[in-house]
Amino acid sequence: MVEGAEAGEQAHELSRWSVEELEVYVAVHRGAVLETVREVAQSQAYRSDLPRNHRRRWAALALLANDRQRSDDAWGQTRKISQDLHLRTWVAEHLGPDADPAVKPTEIAADTLAALTLEPSDALTMSINWRELPVEQIGLLRRHKNLTAHLSRLIELLPSGPEKDQLAVWIAVRGHLP
Repeated sequence: MVEGAEAGEQAHELSRWSVEELEVYVAVHRGAVLETVREVAQSQAYRSDLPRNHRRRWAALALLANDRQRSDDAWGQTRKISQDLHLRTWVAEHLGPDADPAVKPTEIAADTLAALTLEPSDALTMSINWRELPVEQIGLLRRHKNLTAHLSRLIELLPSGPEKDQLAVWIAVRGHLP
């Protein structure tokens, strides 16, 4: 993994590349090196001075770079999923859903619920005395907090229904998680 000044230089260099060049780069690379590409692409997607279709393309590249990173442990897997859900929610919120099912709010909601391995009531019960829990269970609660970080924005985009109701419960529980 690239660290320190070298990582800053790599990010600066990659920020000069076109979206086409970075798409080729992502197609042939895997692993941690793609985190820099994800960051560069995501920052381009956030640029309000770019046309909407360019921002969507940058966002798609950020999602692809995120997907192609390795995640060998629970924390790495949570980081990948959380980044994915956050950016997809941002695209749906700021650029609007389009033909891509990945940015449909209902799909994001379904993927969020699928990523959560605890029931909200269990997470809430565990969080009451979380300081007394084994470190692994504290980590599980923290990962659930990370996986629900985007919900207050996503819920505004959803139609009424059971998924929206389930996510509203998670929003309430999230405030109690460590």
